[in-house]
Amino acid sequence: MEFSEFWTICSANGIILDGEMMANIERFHREIIYWNEKVNLISRKDVQNVLEKHILHSLSILKYEKIVNKARILDIGTGGGFPGTPIKIARPDIFLTLVDSVSKKLKIAEMLAKHTELRNIEAYSTRIETLQTRPDFLRKYDYIISRAVATSVQLISWSLPMLKDKGKYIFLKGGDLQKEFDDVAKFFPNLQHTEQKIDMIGFDYFAKEDKKIITFSFKKI
Repeated sequence: MEFSEFWTICSANGIILDGEMMANIERFHREIIYWNEKVNLISRKDVQNVLEKHILHSLSILKYEKIVNKARILDIGTGGGFPGTPIKIARPDIFLTLVDSVSKKLKIAEMLAKHTELRNIEAYSTRIETLQTRPDFLRKYDYIISRAVATSVQLISWSLPMLKDKGKYIFLKGGDLQKEFDDVAKFFPNLQHTEQKIDMIGFDYFAKEDKKIITFSFKKI
């Protein structure tokens, strides 16, 4: 996919990227490919499809979710910075925390994010379930996001105390997710879920592959 086509698809789906944002997308794309030769950030077979299968996939969240201004977002198992860094590029107002247990991946993700010269990005190389126990970490988040890292029950159990009362989990997943919904309902009955099939105008790959955005939030009393 060419960058001009990427920009057009984003625009058609309500994801507006100005010139500076596109320059950051291009830089992030270029460096992901470069560093992937040294550290396995993404599947080697996907290197030629970083723009559409990884960056656009991450940005699809912005089509379906209205992220509040200056939101605090925690990205669990970010790997090379997905989905957090593309979202930060498109929404520079947010405060982004990247977490990954693999330190070499996290160091590169942090470097790539900061190479965009965006502010309010922090990174922690640790397991998410241990992060909340640190005395220097007392934050709560508007959104906790993740892409194909673990089951929904695992992600929620690791991080629930870190979600604000009006916060929301946003996960990129695919296929039949009924068991995940049933498990969450069993272990976290105070959470409700939504399921949205990703259908991007001008790019039907996600719909064909049954890619979805699922959310969990506290039920209103």
